[in-house]
Order: sequence, then structure tokens, then C-alpha cells
Amino acid sequence: MSAGQGRRTFVIRDVTDPWAMRPLEDVQVRAWGYPDREVLPATMFRIGAQTGAVVLAAYPAQDPAPSALPLGLAYGFPALRGGEVWHHSHLLAVVPEWRGSGAAVALKLAQRERVLAQGLTRMTWTFDPLIARNARLNLGKLGAHAVSYHPGWYALGDDRATAFPADRLMAEWDLTRPVAERPAPAPQGEWALEARGDFPSAPRLGLEGEKMLAELPLWAERLPDAARLAWRHALRETLGGYLERGYRVTDLAREGERAFYVLTR
Repeated sequence: MSAGQGRRTFVIRDVTDPWAMRPLEDVQVRAWGYPDREVLPATMFRIGAQTGAVVLAAYPAQDPAPSALPLGLAYGFPALRGGEVWHHSHLLAVVPEWRGSGAAVALKLAQRERVLAQGLTRMTWTFDPLIARNARLNLGKLGAHAVSYHPGWYALGDDRATAFPADRLMAEWDLTRPVAERPAPAPQGEWALEARGDFPSAPRLGLEGEKMLAELPLWAERLPDAARLAWRHALRETLGGYLERGYRVTDLAREGERAFYVLTR
């Protein structure tokens, strides 16, 4: 599969050679700055590829050699609970210089294709609710919904008391539905959470509307630590509370330099 925007073209390949899996460790470090202890090792990619997992990598199209360095990866595996089998996507990573190239969407669509070929029709994954670009990808470009909120999903750091909480939203993707990217809608609905400068307002948790809006910072990584932590707790309270009451997060709305989760009953 070959894709790209303008001159930034790339190809998507299944990775089966254990030596080609070693560079997938470097992709994780370049994409997220992971320390060694957080990196999924090549040995796990190798075992997964032999036992039903999907291991994909994106490579620059102008460098077709087998030894080419990957610019992104997608990795997931069959999951089982209560007799139901689906695919859980554990990793999607694109190195910073290739973000905005379309590689992330192409990797997910290739993953979808492989999973459907296995006879599975549902995919799940988690993402950080503070990262607006990931919300746009998952909700607006792929059409997944966020169905549950998980405080402290990962233990990232050495000390529970001082580590930044690694909360995650669980996304669910119906693979039987056609995928069509839609533009970010304008914000419409009742306000459950909004910005007050760098900080969030107090959440409004008693609303009953069909659609509600929960603002998130467009660039959370640029905020002071105290503001980021305040947003973490405000989104935890807002999204977690409404998801437990039967809402889903169905889109990311935009208005200028502001972004809003759309909660739909």
C-alpha cells in the first residue's frame, strides 16, 4: 500500500522479519520520548506476528530497501472477554517529522483491512484525552467513538504520588461501517466544561441534553504543569461522569483555536 500527501509519500508493509522489528523500538522512542523500560520490545512484535497480531510499519516511498528505517507503526492483537473476540490496537506511532502526512490514518486503515480479513469486526484502543490531535484522528477521521474513561490506566513514572496521571479514553471502532473523514463540526450543545484562560472551568455534571460539549486545550503540552493537571482532573470528572451515564464521545468540534469533545446521548 502506497499513500501520502504531496511529495511525502510512504508505503505500508506487514513486518514479519525479526530484524525489521528492531527499528520499531526506535519509532516508539522518537514518537513519544519513551525510556527503554516503556518500549515494547521487538521480541513481542515477533511473537505477536506468529500468533494472530497485526504488525505494520510505514516507510518512506523513496527508500524501498528492506533495511529502510520506518517512520511509523501499528500493532494490535486479538482480545477475548466473555466469549467475544475483537482486535485491540495497542500501538500507533508516527515520528514527529512525519505527522500530518496521512501516515497515521493509512496505518489504521491497513490495520482495519487485516483485522477484517481475520473475521473480526470491532477494534478498540486507548488514547490520552488531553491530546487534541489524537482525538481528531480517532473521532473525526476514523469515525470511532470513545465509550469509557479509565483513570491511571498506565503506571508511567517511578512514583505514584508525583507521576502525571496517565488517564485514557477507550475508543471503539465498528469495522463494518464505511470510513469517511468528516470535517470538524462547529460546537453545538450545552457546555459541560470550558476554558478559563489556561485553566478549565468547574465541570457542570447535572446536564441532560442530547449533545454536550467538553472543551480541551488544543496544545496541552504547551501549558504549565499546574494547568495540565487541572485539565486532567476536569476532563476525568466530566468525560468519566457522562460516559458512565450512557453518553459517548462521538466527535471533536472546532472553533478557531478552541477544541471541544462532543458528548452524545
